[in-house]
Amino acid sequence: MSSVGSGSSTLLFDAEAVAACVDGLAGTLAGWMSARPGEAWAMVGVQRGGVPLVERITAALKRRGAPIPEIGSVDITFYRDDLYRGIDRSVLGETHLPMEVEGAGLILVDDVLFTGRTVRAALGEVWDYGRPAFIRLVTLVDRGGHELPIRPDLAGVTLTARRQDRVVVRWAGSEGATQDGVWLESA
Repeated sequence: MSSVGSGSSTLLFDAEAVAACVDGLAGTLAGWMSARPGEAWAMVGVQRGGVPLVERITAALKRRGAPIPEIGSVDITFYRDDLYRGIDRSVLGETHLPMEVEGAGLILVDDVLFTGRTVRAALGEVWDYGRPAFIRLVTLVDRGGHELPIRPDLAGVTLTARRQDRVVVRWAGSEGATQDGVWLESA
């Protein structure tokens, strides 16, 4: 355990555990895609935490010799319900959807599902580009505390955290992290 501000930060899942979760996600996704051959599939990461997860899932699919769906990302800044409330203003990112969204099977990927508000915002952004045939939600961590009727179709791990705590995924090579990991930051 290490200090973070007035609270503490605890490593819940190290790089090995995260890799095992990612491999499990990739195995299930490969099964989904093989069950619906001939369909156009796209995997879209929610900026910022979903994008590195898409990269890792893609690498795991390649190791398995599974088909690789089209890859994209969405920025949810303008769809956030707290955008004008002065809360956690994000840096404006870019939505990159090089595939045809209309009629595609879309796998929406994010690192942590908490209230469901980020997913709701991502759905709004995706629908601006077309109407997918279906959308499946994949998260590395479902931490509970949902405020909207949004649940993952697939989660690497499900855990319960106190509302005031944060579950944070740190990806190697970003924000100074040297390895992938899932942390619990207590208030």
